[in-house]
Amino acid sequence: MAERDDIVKFLNKELNVKKIRDSSKNGLQVKGNHEIKKIGFAVDACLETFEKAKKEGCDMVIVHHGIYWKKSYSSDKITNKRADYLRKNNISLYASHLPLDLHNKYGNNIELCRILGLKNVKKFGKYHGVPIGYQGRFDKPVNIISISKSLDKKLNTKSVISAKKVMIRSVGVISGGGISCLEEAEYKKLDCFITGEEYHSSFHDIKESKISVILSGHYATETLGVKALIPLLKEKFNVNTVFIDAPTKL
Repeated sequence: MAERDDIVKFLNKELNVKKIRDSSKNGLQVKGNHEIKKIGFAVDACLETFEKAKKEGCDMVIVHHGIYWKKSYSSDKITNKRADYLRKNNISLYASHLPLDLHNKYGNNIELCRILGLKNVKKFGKYHGVPIGYQGRFDKPVNIISISKSLDKKLNTKSVISAKKVMIRSVGVISGGGISCLEEAEYKKLDCFITGEEYHSSFHDIKESKISVILSGHYATETLGVKALIPLLKEKFNVNTVFIDAPTKL
């Protein structure tokens, strides 16, 4: 058992949430139980996640996409319904968006680099002037189909490929909706750019780009950060943990 506020204080410091500019209101978003016995980890703060958390007996949920943003992405009615459900069931909600994308130990992007086995990893992909992704290299050229199959297996996803080069050596990685950094990847003459999803406006950018692109799913590529926090908090606070899967197929 642990104190909620101790967990929040630890995460705020570890993820540096107060110093990273973001559209998400990162940190503790809803207060529930003070005493935490079990924490659920999920990508999205949605009713499906919360209902599963209740069923699992969670006192707290830690997510990548929270319910409170500086610019609302859901109607006030939906947001209030979600918050009311959490309060009714005494479940605390903690959110970490960009801090959990760019973190060099527990972030979505560094985890993607790890599962790909990239070497010489360094920062890449500026968002509002701050690099949130990473780039690296394979020891030797790897077939893009092999890369895609590896991601599909490890992320339980189905990647979409735009192959300009078949044999890949240098790779840029940004999880989720990082397609806006395609131009930077091309400028840096990377062989391949891996992200979660494209937008309608980026369809022809990908088509006309000179580099290969792999889209492995917004949801799938952003399961990694919250999963990386599980052993950290389990060991630090001696709490029970569970990953709550609520896939969007996007």
